[in-house]
Amino acid sequence: MKKEPFVTKEKIEEIVKEYPTPFHIYDEKGIRENARRLKAAFSWNKGFREYFAVKATPNPYIMEILMEEGCGFDCSSYTELMLSERVGAKGDDIIFSSNATPNEDFLLARKMGVQINFDDFTHIEVLDRLCGIPETICCRYNPGGEFKTSEKGNVMDTPRDAKYGFTHDQIIEGFKILKNKGAKRFGIHAFLASNTLTNEYYPVLAEILFKTVVEIKEKTGVEISFIDLSGGIGIAYRPDQLENDIFEIGKGVEKAYNKILVPAGLGNAAIYTELGRFMLAPYGHLVAKAIREKHIYKEYIGLDACAANLMRPAVYGSYHHITVAGKENAPCDFKYDITGGLCENCDKFAVDRMLPKIETGDYIIIHDTGAHGFSMGYNYNGKLRSAEILLKEDGSFKLIRRAETPTDYFATFDFDEKYRF
Repeated sequence: MKKEPFVTKEKIEEIVKEYPTPFHIYDEKGIRENARRLKAAFSWNKGFREYFAVKATPNPYIMEILMEEGCGFDCSSYTELMLSERVGAKGDDIIFSSNATPNEDFLLARKMGVQINFDDFTHIEVLDRLCGIPETICCRYNPGGEFKTSEKGNVMDTPRDAKYGFTHDQIIEGFKILKNKGAKRFGIHAFLASNTLTNEYYPVLAEILFKTVVEIKEKTGVEISFIDLSGGIGIAYRPDQLENDIFEIGKGVEKAYNKILVPAGLGNAAIYTELGRFMLAPYGHLVAKAIREKHIYKEYIGLDACAANLMRPAVYGSYHHITVAGKENAPCDFKYDITGGLCENCDKFAVDRMLPKIETGDYIIIHDTGAHGFSMGYNYNGKLRSAEILLKEDGSFKLIRRAETPTDYFATFDFDEKYRF
């Protein structure tokens, strides 16, 4: 699969007249089309809804686009709840999934009337003591053991080592307690593997959850109204990887649904998803400028962006494809390390990457940064967070988050006048 950027060198040159690099840019057309594909893939389920994982790209302009496409929001913190409310989401538009949850977060979620997803058995008592159990409640399930699919017997993850969710016995007991405390509408949730590149992940996860839902009905009398498959569907970061087929994934979940839930009289259960990476990652680029070159034991190209703008390669060793704007068809016959300027040797966007010859001043497009890109940024070395720009469907562009300034960096010192800048 050839990785092609959605923004041209000419468009970048137009943008930088107003907003200098580095910046994150998002493709509105691609975002909308992808949201519609997901909805179509699960159209067989009348209650289906995507709850976009706000943590992936917490920008209200992006969230407004997704709301227009029928999405709700998956929130995990006080401020994400505030942000979702500000863009117009309310009540069942939001699922609140958190762990080691502060009292203040629970209280805000309860006040807003959102769907609360308990991460732990002990949270039942905590919320009941704080403000009572709502009529709608969800519990997060961790089946333990290893999570496998049939593809070459691969182990995708090990839920038993994850900090999330109820055990099997806890979730049975938990629903009994919640029913006795007056809850009337119930959901179940699970997240067992991250960034999967297989059409089997959701169907295998669904089968586990569907069987558990039938068991819950038999042992507690609780009928689950919604089943949240959470996130975990990945994207092809590398050109040689096969992309997931969301329509095949939807068909696989439908097959399990009809095999397990329908015969048990649970054919009205809604399917929810909480996708972040799948929804946004391919529709975002980090655009930077080559500002320095270095010739020592290796060839280095230094950018005006760094790991503070995109931490995944430095922290996880993650691959992000790179295009040199305007040189898309040039031969890749030069080997470079592409670096940022942090005082850390891991601050590299690529190591030994074959690319066209890069000149100082070239624009470098780093692909697949639309999720867990800007949102994971930070201010180490006093680096300032970049702007975010929306490339609109009509080809125009809009600033949707301005770049930070030194005034922003020093703003939290404002309580003492001598540290104001």
